[in-house]
Amino acid sequence: MPELPEVETVRQGLAKWVAGRTIATVEVHHPRSIRRHLPGDAHFIAMLTGRTVLDVSRRGKYLWLPLDSGDAIVGHLGMSGQLLMQPADAEDEKHLRIRFTFTDGGPQLRFVDQRTFGGLAVSEGGAELPDEIAHIARDPMDTLFDDEAFVARLRGKHTEVKRALLDQTLISGVGNIYADEALWRARLHGARPTDALTRPVARRLLAHVRDVLGEAIVAGGTSFDELYVNVNGESGYFDRSLNAYGREGEPCHRCGTPIRREQFMNRSSFSCPRCQPRPRTR
Repeated sequence: MPELPEVETVRQGLAKWVAGRTIATVEVHHPRSIRRHLPGDAHFIAMLTGRTVLDVSRRGKYLWLPLDSGDAIVGHLGMSGQLLMQPADAEDEKHLRIRFTFTDGGPQLRFVDQRTFGGLAVSEGGAELPDEIAHIARDPMDTLFDDEAFVARLRGKHTEVKRALLDQTLISGVGNIYADEALWRARLHGARPTDALTRPVARRLLAHVRDVLGEAIVAGGTSFDELYVNVNGESGYFDRSLNAYGREGEPCHRCGTPIRREQFMNRSSFSCPRCQPRPRTR
């Protein structure tokens, strides 16, 4: 699933190509792609037709597009969602779900989603911050992110550190890939108890999270298949810089020990047995 760097890459592309343009028409090709918009497709289309997109914003893994009406389009890419800018004469994608055309006759915005786990909705009055995503914490790339408040809350939890990094109400945008990468850099095993972390260790971990996310944004995110691309259909290349995630059996870039894979919350965690020893059971 796309994490913060992938969603931020898409946000930057949309801000370049969509902000300031007025929507001419909206087509909904699959009802599941607007399932979170409970009034249905006719209402979705009516609320967006003729509206001007003012900006493109992000909270964690969610995007929202403030409109001149005071409402906002809220979007989540899910497992395979793509927001693509395409010329009007470009052939329709096989999994095209929603199409936006604009009054200037320029490139269309298309929501393409093979697995239909993602989707768009209209948040009434949500231009500043949609209520639907207000519960999600700020991410560490946000200028208003409070480092010391995060450190205090992290150390106050009675859980494992990787579980805490994936808690979107504590810190948003971090998923499995970037949690593993930050923990590798911090030399911490994901099962380390959060209430056993010292303040300096917690601050260092946060710095590594921020560094990993920033480097991944510069690289356009991480693409393991054709399902994640930016608005121009291009893949990210941060996968070339991964130190832990997906490298089972390959030598650790720091000590040479083969990277291990462990089961974690119905997914996999990757770490170095030597650099990131499992904590002793309390």
